[in-house]
Amino acid sequence: MLHIYRQITAIGRCRPLVIAQKREQPGRYPFEPIYIVPKPATHFLRRFWFRQMRDAPWQISDRELRALQTVLSKTAAGLLHIYFGQIAVHLLPLIRSWKKPSIVSFHGADVTVDMNKPAYREATRQMLDAVKLVLVRSESLRRAVIDLGCDERKIEIQRTGIPLDKFPFRERNFVTARPEWRFVQAGRLIEKKGLPITLRAFALFLRQHPMANLTIAGEGPLLGELQKLAGELNIDNRVSFKGFVSQEQLREIYDESHIFVHPSQTGHDGNQEGIPNSMLEAMASGLPVFATQHGGIPEAIENGVSGVLVPERDHEKLAAALLDAVKDPGFLSRTALNGAGCVRKNFDLRAQAQRLEDTYLEIVGRSE
Repeated sequence: MLHIYRQITAIGRCRPLVIAQKREQPGRYPFEPIYIVPKPATHFLRRFWFRQMRDAPWQISDRELRALQTVLSKTAAGLLHIYFGQIAVHLLPLIRSWKKPSIVSFHGADVTVDMNKPAYREATRQMLDAVKLVLVRSESLRRAVIDLGCDERKIEIQRTGIPLDKFPFRERNFVTARPEWRFVQAGRLIEKKGLPITLRAFALFLRQHPMANLTIAGEGPLLGELQKLAGELNIDNRVSFKGFVSQEQLREIYDESHIFVHPSQTGHDGNQEGIPNSMLEAMASGLPVFATQHGGIPEAIENGVSGVLVPERDHEKLAAALLDAVKDPGFLSRTALNGAGCVRKNFDLRAQAQRLEDTYLEIVGRSE
């Protein structure tokens, strides 16, 4: 994932190495060294046995454990940082057997999905007991991890880092934006992103501003459903589905847009946001953001000051907020400026990478 790649490559005082099951898109994510420990041929059967027969999260086999231990020993690694809580549960045998410290970071769905199942909840609690430190992206995730039984003294907030040089602030003229208001939403096309709410709110907005446009950047399993909904709402001629876009293309879309929308919602499986990266990038680039009172979003946006927040799953309130805001160009300019300032203060990649390095060095120092 891009936000993980950014974090790893921003580190300077420590020497990171990556262990993965496979490598994809090396041109997009150039990095060395990477050690590949592939899934064993029996992985599917093992996963089926755990999930279907035992209704429990699967854990690595003895063979995988030995392979991972060999890499850690050969590289003289001093600390193991595991991304995503469910991956740490899979690696629990390694965490318990390795003599050096392990830490885990939670990002959103990994603290909510399947936690209504006793076996998953218990395995996660055991993992939380075994690691030295737990990193979370937001205060909302910190509370959720505590609810899972984690000692709150082991938890620290490690914010997402945004490369501000890649998303420079650009002031927009919201007076001349009329009548062709250009909206954008970027991210995976999945339930928690609230994209049907975006389309329904935009349909209401178009009744008063028929020349407006909406760009949706991203790919995912809901594409066909969203395209169908756009057709049913008779707005498909004003909505553009861009699919996957590069960071350069995303910056161009942001530069050409006036308002960013991101009505996140809790999925039916419990999946929630931490603080969406695309939202922070939009804020940094000077787009006023209209989002929801969901997950960690209120930790980045103060309603009416650095953005606008509405309740989850309420397209009418989102549309009303947009219609009110476009009547007040000064309000849009103020929220855009305040939003960019919030990102500079709290989500700068360089500052967050330095904070992570401090954490690494402190833990390694204590373990020596």
